[in-house]
Amino acid sequence: MTQIKTKSIRGIEQKMEELEPGSIRYNVLEQAKGFKTSWIALGQMLFSVWKDKLYREWGYQQFDSYVSKEIGVRKQTAAKLLRSYSFLEKEEPRYLSRDFVEGAQASSVPTYESVDLLRRANDNKDLDRKDYAKIRKYVLEEGKDASDVRKDLTKMIKENRDIDDEQEKMRRRRTVLKRFVSTLKSVRKEIKYSKVLPQSILQDAERLIERIEAEIT
Repeated sequence: MTQIKTKSIRGIEQKMEELEPGSIRYNVLEQAKGFKTSWIALGQMLFSVWKDKLYREWGYQQFDSYVSKEIGVRKQTAAKLLRSYSFLEKEEPRYLSRDFVEGAQASSVPTYESVDLLRRANDNKDLDRKDYAKIRKYVLEEGKDASDVRKDLTKMIKENRDIDDEQEKMRRRRTVLKRFVSTLKSVRKEIKYSKVLPQSILQDAERLIERIEAEIT
């Protein structure tokens, strides 16, 4: 998992010395310090801070400034934490239970990067539920590294897009052939009743229509 730099940890500890233990602000800093093995708890607290705009009470106008200056987390990282926590809260609430968070080892807790990829997979229209189930297993059951999950996800999306492209080509082909057959049948009918061409040509037209219809099916 991503680890906050030592310099940032020292800054967090100094800030904690100035605060009342047990306060929300203190607890957020405490979770930030243990970020490597407890990103879910940190994500939960940051979500509350962001949702209720508590950072304004602490002298920060923007959430980004708060996470960057006070707890040493980059804007992009904080955004992923919020998205990943929110996704787990909505889709996988068991991972937010107290027993799971407190009892899980670092190796068994999915990284926030992997959960963010799972969230993206859930929203991706190029993936069906079977593909999503595979990604979910990789992230929540096997604890795959985010880089490996990203490769698997990219491969699945590409394969599905290739399938969709091929299906679209087949659909267009059938549409064109059906339109062609319809035109041929209309012309054949006119030829039959007007008798402007020999019977042999009419028979050729019949055979052509049969061959094209065979291609459609």
